[in-house]
Amino acid sequence: MTARLLTNIGRLWTGSEILSNAAILTSDERIAWVGPSAELPRSVPGVVRDIVDVDLVENLGGGLVTPGLIDAHTHPVYAGNRYAELAMRSSGLSDAEITAAGGGVSSTVTVTRGTDPWTLCNNVRERLASWLQSGTTTIEAKTGYHLTRDGELADVRMLRALENEPGMPRVHVTFLAAHAVPPEFFGRRSDYIDAVSAWCADAAAVGADSVDVNCEDGGFSEDEARWILSAGRRSGLLPRVHACGNTHTGGARVAAEMGCASADLLNAATDDDVAALGRGGVAAVICPGSAMQRAARPPVRSLLDKGVAVALGSDHTPGGVGITSMPLVIALAVSYLGMSVTEALRAATLGGAHALRAPDRGAMVRGRLADIVLWDADHEGAFAWSYGLQPRRVWRGGEPVSS
Repeated sequence: MTARLLTNIGRLWTGSEILSNAAILTSDERIAWVGPSAELPRSVPGVVRDIVDVDLVENLGGGLVTPGLIDAHTHPVYAGNRYAELAMRSSGLSDAEITAAGGGVSSTVTVTRGTDPWTLCNNVRERLASWLQSGTTTIEAKTGYHLTRDGELADVRMLRALENEPGMPRVHVTFLAAHAVPPEFFGRRSDYIDAVSAWCADAAAVGADSVDVNCEDGGFSEDEARWILSAGRRSGLLPRVHACGNTHTGGARVAAEMGCASADLLNAATDDDVAALGRGGVAAVICPGSAMQRAARPPVRSLLDKGVAVALGSDHTPGGVGITSMPLVIALAVSYLGMSVTEALRAATLGGAHALRAPDRGAMVRGRLADIVLWDADHEGAFAWSYGLQPRRVWRGGEPVSS
């Protein structure tokens, strides 16, 4: 076995505590040991092939090290942009007015369907790389802009293949064919719901991890969501719900009733929704960027007080926000949503791991994946100051990532 040692870490945030003058030993993609440098074992398993003295890196004086960040809600598979639509919304036009003018999800579907697979893949590759370069080692990535069987399955395969390329983050693939009803199914809504339900098994077979339903006004009803999520669960996919993002719907209660892995957005969630999520053990994925864009405030404090696991997501999407920096998301969670730096950092690591049902990451603990970030700072409070704190070095599975 080969190993790597990171030593003289000035400040290490493990996920549960702060260690000063710490060290991390990695072996075969996992954390083999973590603790104060003075307590480093005299003998280590395997051969240490690389020793990184953090104190000497860029003269940081030890620096801040954390687990790799986790973005628990993204929509990276698309072509084109919707800048004009965003300008319309900023001028006061409603979503219904924008859709009537040719905007909305359907406009991205049209452009994405018309883009050749090579170009689409290159665009997605560039987006995924930007996440890793900003210190995000795992992202949840949704399909949802082809809305055909072959297109959606091709998107799942593409995301799964990109994950294995150098310079890419780990990818949790979510099948979101239930994003909207495509135009060719106009007047045949129930047929599309049956089709998506039938595609779930195929999506799981080609590498999807989860199934999601847009249970919002203009999306799918609670009963439709139950039908699709049940089909996904039978196929081995973790169920998720877009819930209460723009207006209050029953999506959060559906997530609780069905024991979903997560209910996402929750900008208009009520106290009853929060209580239901707590009882159901459902993680809440909050997206500060899109909440701020719509002047909405999801009930983060209530969620935390009720013991709901909170994760953070960028909600990167062509019709919303283009954020690929989880450090920026953390800063917005602190400044706009009133989370403490520790709460936001925990939501962007341990919370994300919980939402993705990925207990092998999100903390500096022996046996977990050695996804590690050395930041251009000496204290985690810098996340609240810089609005996009930059990493100095990133390791994915113990291997350094080229910038």
